[in-house]
Amino acid sequence: MLRPEVSASYQELSEDVERVSENPTDEREGEMEVHEDASSVILPAVFLVYQTISDFREKLKHPVMSVSYKEVSLYDAPGIAFYPGKARLLSCKHHYYDHIPPLRNPGQPGDIECTTRRINYTDPFTNQTMKYALVVQGPRDVKKKELVFLQFYLNETDQDFSAIDYLLFSSFQEFINSPEKAEFMKDCESSYSSWKFSGGFRTWVKMSLVKTKEEDGSETVEFKQETSVVNYIDQRTQPRSDQLFFVVFEWKDPFIQTVQDIITANPWNMIALLCGIFLALFKAADFAKLSVKWMIKIRKRHLKRRSQVMNHIN
Repeated sequence: MLRPEVSASYQELSEDVERVSENPTDEREGEMEVHEDASSVILPAVFLVYQTISDFREKLKHPVMSVSYKEVSLYDAPGIAFYPGKARLLSCKHHYYDHIPPLRNPGQPGDIECTTRRINYTDPFTNQTMKYALVVQGPRDVKKKELVFLQFYLNETDQDFSAIDYLLFSSFQEFINSPEKAEFMKDCESSYSSWKFSGGFRTWVKMSLVKTKEEDGSETVEFKQETSVVNYIDQRTQPRSDQLFFVVFEWKDPFIQTVQDIITANPWNMIALLCGIFLALFKAADFAKLSVKWMIKIRKRHLKRRSQVMNHIN
């Protein structure tokens, strides 16, 4: 007759063997647990791949605007094209350090110390109307605060309001060197905006230059202006029906602003990140495969040991 301790051990082992024989799917359940652990690694990795590719495409569609500033001491002298109509240029001088001497004989012809050119060309928008422009060389030396002061005179007008149109373009020297000056002015009028200054006032224009680099490598130039207007006190003794125009052009500061679109999406960073993600996926797959083999091996050893114990007891 077996002792109670041996009988109890025999009963526990029998129950374990019966449980193993009655539940042959335990091994498969272990494999499923390993696969679930692998899925917990794979699914976030797949999502990360999708998110990385989506972010890269979004950055390609929406480049970031970059603004930089370059300091200069001398600008390329701009061209100032005036459309005076019936008005006449009385004087034009370059001054420095924001100082303009008092007017001696306002309304009378004075010194014209500016480089000027007169040109006629057809209107680029109608191709029928002839336009007359007076082109003046603008200031260059921004460190010395160089300015150009001009005075126009209009004897009579059939309009209720008097004003003179003008436009700015980037280089007076390019205009001088151009063999087709009429075509040059037509292109300028089509590309640049025009402004006005009124009679009876001194209009002070401070210019700044903005360059924009396009995607194809070309560069466009735009002028920004800050304008201040001061009323002119006419101290001439006799009442007059004529109109005087005063305008000043000066550079605002020595900084040229450059604007360009930059694509922040770096394909090499994306490739490196994807390689890291795929490497992690391969490692997770190898880990899952080794884990399944390890589980199978451990369970086989466990069942073999139980079988040996049962045979020994029997």
